[in-house]
Parts: sequence; structure tokens; C-alpha cells
Amino acid sequence: MDSIFTDMLKGVKRERPPVWFMRQAGRVLPSYQKLKSQYSFIEMMEDQKLAAQVTLLPIHDLAVDAAILFSDILVIPDAMGMKLDFTDKGPVFDNPITDCENPLANLKTDKTRLDHIYRAIDEIVKTRPKNTPLIGFCGAPLTVLCYMIDGRSTNHVFPKTVKYLYENKEQAKQLIDAITELSIEYAVTQVEHGINAFQLFETHAGLIPSELYEELFFPACKKILNAAREAGVPVIYFPKGLGTGISRITKDMTDFISIDWQMSMMDAHKLVDPELGLQGNLDPRVLWTDKKSIEAELTKLNEFASTGRKWIFNLGHGLLPDIPVENVQFAIDWIKQNDWGWK
Repeated sequence: MDSIFTDMLKGVKRERPPVWFMRQAGRVLPSYQKLKSQYSFIEMMEDQKLAAQVTLLPIHDLAVDAAILFSDILVIPDAMGMKLDFTDKGPVFDNPITDCENPLANLKTDKTRLDHIYRAIDEIVKTRPKNTPLIGFCGAPLTVLCYMIDGRSTNHVFPKTVKYLYENKEQAKQLIDAITELSIEYAVTQVEHGINAFQLFETHAGLIPSELYEELFFPACKKILNAAREAGVPVIYFPKGLGTGISRITKDMTDFISIDWQMSMMDAHKLVDPELGLQGNLDPRVLWTDKKSIEAELTKLNEFASTGRKWIFNLGHGLLPDIPVENVQFAIDWIKQNDWGWK
């Protein structure tokens, strides 16, 4: 595949950094909003043709350098027997596992609940434009566990989960193992169906101290990432909020680290193993501003680019629903047209 994105993942630098955005498959796109007026999120996710169509919208509408599978991080607990509902206020589990006396005993995994995702990948691979890489993904264990325990997002602080990790550490480890086991199979099967890269989303790594996160979750994340890598694709790890804990992530765990907007790329460059590539990290809220301000923020990245570090341009988190699509397009075009001095 002749792709600037897959080349960068392999360490081959071309004339500019590749660019794609987390949560690009929907949200800000008028074409997605039109589909959303006709179909629910679940309908779009579970219908392979609709899922493929949404996945490829940013390729057609924004000309980003990679597509990311249109799905959700919570398909794993759903397949583990927890009924998932998508409401106007976000995803909800009506049966949080801490409502049960023995949480592990009540998890009844049905792997067929993931089959619609594999069908969607097949459809994307069949219908995508030539040389369009596809990123697969899953949620990392802490983030998945947050929803399984709290049942829903409570301003993204998940108080029940944090308390549970301190009060029931050994039982938490068993739950982490169960999530990890299914996530590994899920990641490997995505590779078998044709994804070209895999990203592990740990959206809530910053909920607990980095030392506790390293103790409880690094081993699980490493297993998932290594399984995808051994299956044949490069991997990206996004531990949002981990802070200086990213300094303890090494090449044996991942190929690239995605950096959140709470840390500068130069600081990340100084902290992270030089063998690792970096992805990131424009604050998505910058895209609420005017184009002159956006350009000023983008220009700051020239210093980091001059370090020679392997780099994929992205946001420090996902696109927000009310960001003007023209500002997203402006940022993409600027990245593509800027002289990075690489060639």
C-alpha cells in the first residue's frame, strides 16, 4: 500500500507528517449529520454498509490520510454480556457489574456480538479508495472498566471505579484479565479482516496515579498491543492523561504513542524513548477559534518537527461536535501545504 500514513508507521518519513483526527468519522461532517437524521448510532454501527460509509466519509470529505473504523470502545463489555444502550446523554449500562455480588460470574461472553464489526471491516476494505489505510481499535482496560463499574460517564470522573480499584484490587485484576482476553481476540480478528494499523484508546488513564496505572494496566495494554503487532500491523497507544508516566512506555509495548493536549510535543519528545514515534496533539478546542489563531498554533509545531522524530499529526483528543467543519479542513490543508523541511 502506497500510503504516507503506513510509511510513517514503518519509520519512512516523506515530505510531511500524515494527518488524521480522532472522532473524524462523524460529528463535524454535514454528510454524517444527514445520515444521523435517518439512522440511530446503533443502526449505523451494526449495518456493515452504513458503518463502511461513515468510516470513509472523512476520506472523501476531508482528504485525511487514514480512515478509522466507525465503532465504539464499549463493544467489548457488550459482548461480555452487559446490555449497552446509547442515549442522548451517552452510553449507559443498566446492569453495572458492581451491582452484582460476584461480577465475574455474571459476565456471559457472546463473541458473535462482535461479528458485525468484522463484516464492516470487510465492507470497508472492499469499498475504500485505493491506498487508503484503515485503523482498527479497541478501548483499553481501564476505560472499558470505568463504564462497566459506573454504568455511565459521570462527568468523566467515574467515582465508583476509582473507589473499586482501591478497595477491590485483586478482584479488579481478574476483571482486567477478562477484558484483556477478549480484547486480544478482537484486535487480532480485526487484523485478520484487513486493518492496516491498530490503536488502543485509554481515554481515562489520568483517573489514577501513574504508578497505580502502570501496576494494574500496563501489563494488560502491552498484551493487547503486542497481540495486534504480532498479528502483523503497527500499533498506537493513546494513554490520555498519563502525564510524565509516558516516559515509562517503551518500544516493547508499542510503535507510537498518541500525546494528549495537556503536554507539549517538545516535552513529550524529551520524555519518550527516541525509538518510539509520536502522534498528536493539537487541542481540539483550538478549532473553535478563527483561522489566524489556528495557524498560529499549528506553526508552533515546526520546532517539534525539526527534531526528526517520527510523527503523525492528530488532535490531543477527539473532535468536538460543534467545531466548524471548515476549520477542520483548514487545519488539514495547512498540515499538507506547510514546508516541514523534511525533503
